[in-house]
Amino acid sequence: MAMENSKINYFNMFFQLTRRHLLVFFRNKVRVFFTLMVPFIIFAIYILFLRALEMNTARSVLTELEEQLGASFTGDAQLQKHIGTVIDSWMLSGIIAISTITVSLQTNTIIVSDRENGINRDFASSPISRNLLIASYFLFNIIVTVFICFIFLLVCLLYLMFMGEFVLTFVDFLAIFAILVYSSVVSVLLTVFICSFISRDSTMASINTIISTAVGFIIGAYLPIGAMPAWARNVSAFFPGTFSCSLLRYSFMSTPIAKLTGYVSTLNVAGASEIIDGVTASFGYNFIFFGKSVAPGWQALVNLIFIAILIVANVLAANKLVLVLGSVGKQIKKVKKGADKLFSELKGERGEKDNPPESSAQDSSRETADGATVEAEPPEETAPPAGQIKDGN
Repeated sequence: MAMENSKINYFNMFFQLTRRHLLVFFRNKVRVFFTLMVPFIIFAIYILFLRALEMNTARSVLTELEEQLGASFTGDAQLQKHIGTVIDSWMLSGIIAISTITVSLQTNTIIVSDRENGINRDFASSPISRNLLIASYFLFNIIVTVFICFIFLLVCLLYLMFMGEFVLTFVDFLAIFAILVYSSVVSVLLTVFICSFISRDSTMASINTIISTAVGFIIGAYLPIGAMPAWARNVSAFFPGTFSCSLLRYSFMSTPIAKLTGYVSTLNVAGASEIIDGVTASFGYNFIFFGKSVAPGWQALVNLIFIAILIVANVLAANKLVLVLGSVGKQIKKVKKGADKLFSELKGERGEKDNPPESSAQDSSRETADGATVEAEPPEETAPPAGQIKDGN
């Protein structure tokens, strides 16, 4: 029975810590705004500027294929519609992959803020298990990252509906959501590990800016992996976000590419497969690692290996977090020791006031200016009041 009560107590403590982190995060409207800002700014830039550039890239690929195949199909409006769907799916899935990293990184400001503002001092002085505190930070980050990325996913789906390009099935949606959660877990493990070594909000802001700017190029969200130099392509393969981006693109683009393939087959154009290969190759649908194509199943397995590695790294980095908490605990012990010493001194002074030392007549001697010792005279006897004098007779 006692063990069950202990488990319930730990679970309640873990729940309350996670709840506290969530309340602190969502009550700060500025922090929530900046967390949402990165994916929506990229989304707006894509709609206003990059989409036209990507469509021109696709048209140039089709023009080259026309010259090679001796056919004419670039003027087909329906074909352009299918290609636009593929391009939008390619870019939106890349933005979602970026969001899993940037949102998780921005959410970690709670951890850094707790350290800098001394909130950990309260945790260290309370009977809260440090393991529960660290685990609550992870769960809180995963919840926020999945929630915000899911909101952005809904915005992307609404955009596809508005453009008349929504061709995803319910199975596709479930696959996208599952990969979104999977990618969020990988991103949280990575970003929490990075933030384990950061103790200032100013440093965190600089790191956040650098990573948010570079991550889109590293994982191939802005630029297809195939368009990168060979060395950059191989380096990006050692970053877990690259495989998350590729998995999201596979789930986003599989149905649009199937629709495109079905429509191209109705054109009765020789070399229809070359058209599909040219479009998919130009947008990096197939992930190439050291010259070999990596299937989605292997990509998921690689991310699972990254999860195992990052768990071990976070266990080791947790000592850094414990060290921060431990140093605060040492300060608390030092302050407590000083307070106990002060209390004992005050108690001693109070005792001296309650029990003043008695001076005896024998010791009440005084020293004159010339060094001679003069014995103190005994106190004179005073006569009792007249009313108290009684006749001895």
